[in-house]
Amino acid sequence: MDTGLRPSYLSLSKDDFETKIDKAYSILAKCILCPRDCKVNRFEGKIGICNSGVTPLISSYGPHYGEEKELVGKFGSGTIFFTNCNLKCVFCQNYDISHLGKGYEVSIEKLSDIMISLQNRKCHNINFVTPTHYMPQIIKSVYLSRTKGLNIPLVYNCGGYESITSIRLLRDIIDIYMPDFKFGSNKSGFKYLGVKDYFDKTKKAIKEMHNQVGDLKLDDNGIAKRGLLIRHLVMPNNSSKTDKVIEYISKEISRNSYVNLMDQYYPSYNSKYHLEINRRLTKKEFLDSIEISKKQLNR
Repeated sequence: MDTGLRPSYLSLSKDDFETKIDKAYSILAKCILCPRDCKVNRFEGKIGICNSGVTPLISSYGPHYGEEKELVGKFGSGTIFFTNCNLKCVFCQNYDISHLGKGYEVSIEKLSDIMISLQNRKCHNINFVTPTHYMPQIIKSVYLSRTKGLNIPLVYNCGGYESITSIRLLRDIIDIYMPDFKFGSNKSGFKYLGVKDYFDKTKKAIKEMHNQVGDLKLDDNGIAKRGLLIRHLVMPNNSSKTDKVIEYISKEISRNSYVNLMDQYYPSYNSKYHLEINRRLTKKEFLDSIEISKKQLNR
């Protein structure tokens, strides 16, 4: 489906939308929304690693100006911060929300109204932050929002550890995928996130995202409308294996990929138990990560 710069979900038929909703919600009966494959029945009140049930929880929402300039523009990115997370980063900077569950329940109707309110405030997009464990509810709320006049791009701002099944259900709904690509090795992923296959699963998920939306596309004002935007947090002592991340992106995704190398790491939450990351990133380490990236791209 070629929608150009027009939001994909506006061209999705009612029947196709409803089919996606049904398929997505059916996953909650034996939850495999993410690669942890907890297989719990969330309809029965059982919860897995993400500590989430059927009703979505959010911590806050509003125009956000701290995202990439291609998302923020003049009026901000319309962010909705979901509570809980399918990853357990030992260095999580939002651990009160992602680990401790700080937030409040919202109905599908309310979530839909929030999207419309952000559009009415002239936000350039709707930015779902940490959305993985609420993917079915998001699809349903987008469907409802479309009937109310939603017509701006949707951003899937996730941790990268995604199920291919879930990502494929988001085809023709999500316009901009913005995954973290946290680590370039399974060993690092296990040490800092508690999952044994982070690199393997994230590679496949990001490739599927790129297959759906391609490289990042901007309008005449420099605002992102469609495509893939990858974030990589550079960590002390190359704990994030930046070279392996960039190597994979350049060889297997696209040499034209938009990659934001981020330098804002600081020790938080349980990073004190890992001496190699229990400090801030140095300027030299960040500059070295840029040089590593350039070398990978020039190979």
